[in-house]
Amino acid sequence: MSLTFRQKEILNMVRAAGRVAVDALATALEVTPQTIRRDLNMLCDAGHLTRVHGGAILQSGVANTAYEARKSMAAEAKAAIGQLCADAIPEDASLFINIGTTTEAVARALCTKRDLLVITNNLNVANILAGNPNCGVMVTGGMLRRSDGGLVGEQTLDTVQQFKADYAIIGASAIDADGSLLDFDYREVRVSQAIIANARKVFLVADASKICRSAPARIGHIRDIDGLFTDQALPAPLAQICGQHGVEVYL
Repeated sequence: MSLTFRQKEILNMVRAAGRVAVDALATALEVTPQTIRRDLNMLCDAGHLTRVHGGAILQSGVANTAYEARKSMAAEAKAAIGQLCADAIPEDASLFINIGTTTEAVARALCTKRDLLVITNNLNVANILAGNPNCGVMVTGGMLRRSDGGLVGEQTLDTVQQFKADYAIIGASAIDADGSLLDFDYREVRVSQAIIANARKVFLVADASKICRSAPARIGHIRDIDGLFTDQALPAPLAQICGQHGVEVYL
């Protein structure tokens, strides 16, 4: 389909934020909410976006968005989430950090913490924390996923299973409405599952664009984590699931 100027602006705003709301778009673009709803419906019909309650997110599917695009998407929200999560990590602690642009934001916020031991299958996290002389960094090894610096495979699993960490900081590509934690690469999912199983406390970091999104591979369920760090209030059904399972939500 041929996009109007306004529809192109909407796409740019979704790519920057990860998730947009009808009312905010209407205000920013100086049109009625009804006009925005029509634009969103057309963009969804064309396969650019996926409709969610009150707005839209980038199209879900069986392949993840490219790393460079994900790195710039919702950058301010990820930085805030990263700082919030880092504030919950005490000094003199061991922690896993897995693959993801939001977990990388946590790593940046940890650069002033002392006496940490970080085990990671994310080369970007290792490079970020290399600048903190008070942080030991253990890189798992494994098959390099060149697209984003992630390490996956049997060697990665073997290394993770050698440790019992105080905390795990994990990302996920999607959180389904039923509380399922989802991702795109089955090899990465297996590593995330091992990290969850070998941590005393698990923190999930996810900006609002991941909420009620879909992906094909299942990491686990939100009941498997202790805390969710995000930037917008959860939809009521998901908030209820968190409450039922004692998952603390940090906004």
